Amino acid sequence: MTDTPSPGPTHTDAPEELLTTRRFRVVRVTEPCRDGTRRTREIVEHPGSVVIVPMVSDEAVCLIQNYRTSVGLTLWELPAGTLDREEPIVDAARRELEEETGYRAAEIEEVPGLWMSPGILRERMHVFVARTLTPGPQALEPGETIDTHVVSWQEAVAMCLDGRIDDAKSVSAILRLELLRSRRDA
Repeated sequence: MTDTPSPGPTHTDAPEELLTTRRFRVVRVTEPCRDGTRRTREIVEHPGSVVIVPMVSDEAVCLIQNYRTSVGLTLWELPAGTLDREEPIVDAARRELEEETGYRAAEIEEVPGLWMSPGILRERMHVFVARTLTPGPQALEPGETIDTHVVSWQEAVAMCLDGRIDDAKSVSAILRLELLRSRRDA
């Protein structure tokens, strides 16, 4: 699935690199404004990521509880991962699903993706729905603390609505899929 944003102002100078890390880089860009002035912006350049909605059945989904150092909390989420390897995006989705949940998907479908936080972050998140799952062992990376939980689909939707799931990618993917499902069933 291709999501093509409409073009905006072009940066007039080469980006100034401020920080490079293993997973992203921070750059400063200069862009023209409508009034003829120029402004600088700092942008986090990210290679993109995948998020997977693992449908254990038509009415059950596998969620994860994932400790997030950046916020110091264990969050309810969908499995996801950074595009940090040379591989097709769908293969990254399959790999992340298996690593974080242990499930292998016989069917995987891309649905509309999303920009995570486009005010400062250039990260395109590709969303996949995985079906016909076969369980297996997790293959967690060192330092990952992830527990899997199968819940009913309606419970996952309720968790988004009442704030138990407050991870943006998970809320967005679950509620978008719920709307697509309700349109299909209408």
